[in-house]
Amino acid sequence: MEKIAVLVLVLGCCFCVADSNEIEGQNSESKSSCDMCSLTTIALNVGKLGEKVANMADKITFLETKLQNTDREVLELRSLIGGTPQVAFSAALRDSGSGDIGPFTTATPLKYKKIFSNYGDCYNPSTGIFTATVSGVYFFRFSMFNNLSPTPNSVVSLKKNDERLTSVWDTKGTDSNDMGSNAVVIPLKAGDTVYVELQENRLVYDDLMYYNTFSGFLLFTM
Repeated sequence: MEKIAVLVLVLGCCFCVADSNEIEGQNSESKSSCDMCSLTTIALNVGKLGEKVANMADKITFLETKLQNTDREVLELRSLIGGTPQVAFSAALRDSGSGDIGPFTTATPLKYKKIFSNYGDCYNPSTGIFTATVSGVYFFRFSMFNNLSPTPNSVVSLKKNDERLTSVWDTKGTDSNDMGSNAVVIPLKAGDTVYVELQENRLVYDDLMYYNTFSGFLLFTM
């Protein structure tokens, strides 16, 4: 009986050891599975982060290219603006008062004293003369309002240096409120002058309504 009791005890201990080993094995497998899941999740997150970084790198490259193109366009625009002189002016005959101007015994440049604009400072209101500072093609326009007398007596001409280009006149008729204008597109060399000349023994009228004007600007250089 004692031998049988010892054998049962030994067998029970063996079963207990076997059960304990089986439980430990299951726990170990479960822990390994959890570790694998964690590693898989980390790998997926790293992959997604890598995709985001790659997308950001593409966007940065795109923005850098766009910025370079913008810088190039700005430089080209600065070159165009800096390379082309800005020449333009517009003026009216009187800056105060009213009445006839003239007559004079000789042909005289009209002095347009009311300055509306004078970019490049090529027009001189003290002399009424525009002087080209750069060779190019220019546009000029002038207007004339006749004298307020029963018999009109107004003749003005646009001149380049000493050459008459075009004229406006009113010397006949009974009305005393006539206006006229004319314009030209001409080539000029640096130093050439352009002005509006009141012919001898003629006169024009102006007041602060600014009927008589003289304007011009550079179209392009040559």
